[in-house]
Amino acid sequence: MSLEVDQEILEDFLVEAGEILEQLSEQLVDLEQRPDDSDLLNAIFRGFHTVKGGAGFLQLEPMVDCCHNAENLFDMLRNGEIKVSPELMDVVLQALDTVNVMFDAVRGGQEPENADPQLIQALIAFASGGAPAPAEAAPAPAPAAPEAAPAPVPEPVVNNADQSSDEFDMLLDDLGGPSPAEESGADDGLITEDEFESLLDELHGQGKGPGSEGASKAPAAAAPAGGDDLITEDEFEALLDELQSQGKGAFAENTAPATTPAAAVPVQAPVPAPAPAPAPAAPVAQAPAPEKSEKAAAAAVKAAHQQAKPQAESNVRVDTRLLDKIMNMVGELVLVRNRLVRLGVTREDEEMAKALGTLDMVTADLQMSVMKTRMQPVKKVFGRFPRLIRDLSRNLKKEIRLELRGEDTDLDKNLVEALADPLIHLVRNAVDHGIESPDVREAAGKPREGHVLLSAEQEGDHILLVIQDDGAGMDAEKLRNLAIERGMMDAEAARRLTEQECFNLIFAAGFSTKKEISDVSGRGVGMDVVKTKITQLNGTLNIDSVIGQGSRIAIQVPLTLAIMPTLMVILEDQAFALPLVNVNEIFNLDLTKTNVVDGQQVIIVRDQALPLFHLKRWLIGGQQSADLPEQGHVVIVTVGTQRVGFVVDQLVGQEEVVIKPLGTILHGTPGLSGATITGDGRIALIIDIPNLLKYHAS
Repeated sequence: MSLEVDQEILEDFLVEAGEILEQLSEQLVDLEQRPDDSDLLNAIFRGFHTVKGGAGFLQLEPMVDCCHNAENLFDMLRNGEIKVSPELMDVVLQALDTVNVMFDAVRGGQEPENADPQLIQALIAFASGGAPAPAEAAPAPAPAAPEAAPAPVPEPVVNNADQSSDEFDMLLDDLGGPSPAEESGADDGLITEDEFESLLDELHGQGKGPGSEGASKAPAAAAPAGGDDLITEDEFEALLDELQSQGKGAFAENTAPATTPAAAVPVQAPVPAPAPAPAPAAPVAQAPAPEKSEKAAAAAVKAAHQQAKPQAESNVRVDTRLLDKIMNMVGELVLVRNRLVRLGVTREDEEMAKALGTLDMVTADLQMSVMKTRMQPVKKVFGRFPRLIRDLSRNLKKEIRLELRGEDTDLDKNLVEALADPLIHLVRNAVDHGIESPDVREAAGKPREGHVLLSAEQEGDHILLVIQDDGAGMDAEKLRNLAIERGMMDAEAARRLTEQECFNLIFAAGFSTKKEISDVSGRGVGMDVVKTKITQLNGTLNIDSVIGQGSRIAIQVPLTLAIMPTLMVILEDQAFALPLVNVNEIFNLDLTKTNVVDGQQVIIVRDQALPLFHLKRWLIGGQQSADLPEQGHVVIVTVGTQRVGFVVDQLVGQEEVVIKPLGTILHGTPGLSGATITGDGRIALIIDIPNLLKYHAS
């Protein structure tokens, strides 16, 4: 059944709840390492409470129910009534997974399904089983219905009179003044009109607060009546609305009540007077203390108001489609810039050269600024790995410590999403294949606890991601023999493999060193997915491993896919662009260094034979049987773990290009990913190296 809610409120909930659920996943894993961290327990409690509140406002009862029971459990934990245990954490993490499933359903526009009753009962059992005092535990379930209205929207909170009174008491405590209960003793907790007007004057200006006209008529009769100097419900709600709108509501910050109201104790002196006769003297005795408290409260309100002014909201939510459109416009500007710079080179005009230099610099700055709007920290991917490591280590009975570095490194949001699956497979591989069991590690003289490192850093216009473990490492000879056993290659071809090439065998489809298939590994699929995805992103993979010391896998991907640095080459007067991220080196063609091995022409580069392909045969019509030219250039490129050489007629140089989709005639052509306009105004086709090799060389 589809949701029928206000879309604007729903979008706000999805953004806020999505961020909170991501944080909860990390915080819950940290909690197992720091079970007595009160700040962490409070943060988790607030997280479930906030999600519950937002869900309650949207009437998402299944999500409210699950979050409410988790919230009750963490209320007991933070009060020290029960302790964190692995079994408890398993149930809580299962509850978080259930909430995430519900959240995905809401994001898809569907009503969430009810949580598993056994899960809810388990949460209740953990909460009730550890409660020593029923009086302490009784209030916990009460807020389920009324508090379903949440932190994101303040209005529902105001509807509850008891909550409003408590909220105002907390507000006065935060301001440093006495609470109404302290001033009125056995009264019902209401403030006087003078105190209320003082607060309104600070918020709205002298005599401009809501209800100021009606309020000005009351003081004359207030003293003898003793109960008429109270604010109306409308005035009280108006004040709460004003405070909430400025972020000064009592629940804006979860701070403990201040202890300063002790100064108001003398105000209670008139309470023992039993006879009505001394009533006129009561205002005289009370006058000095309220005046001081009013001044203190007014000063606190003014200070808080002034302090809040510079903290204006600095973020704005922008549709990603608009960012993509701006990026395309900047791309067009880059093409025009390239064209003007190329034209300026042909003209000897000093003023034009200066202007073009300025244009070049400003365009580059604008391009970088717009690219940063599309950037996201890689932490959005890294944040899911503590939970993954925790679950894997429990399933595999291993002790593993995860170290994360460079979480603040930024890269294109599309790359952040695309890298999630490859990194998950690599981390699972490191835990299952790399890290040994605690007993085996101890026998080998290693610490019982294994170490997995996941790091990210920027290198020029690329991002370097490293997955490293201190496990058993890989045996090149074992991998070579497995390749022969499984018919992937004959013994002679396997013997010629270098150690690095043996390591790269793990990326072959269906190749696995596990003899038994489990729910973690053994099917030979994961690493093949890694290689396929990284090559689609124009990235490279590199493996280093030492037996007994561990393995290191390095991934290099471009910062963004929107604007691509390329190497421009010429084939028969037609321009082509090779992604610069794949280019390793360039040298002049020397026919004396070429040979033929197994029917494939190769070129020797530093004692290593690399396959050599003539691009003209693949990309230019009528040149399928053309011989290698006596003069030319060889461009060595890396695709995933493979290195090959391409022969081109002419090198133009490096150039940043914007990828444009191919027209209907060329759409679907193997080996071409798009087109662009070069600096001299010509159309250049952008080569998709992985697909080109797959179609022509496999």
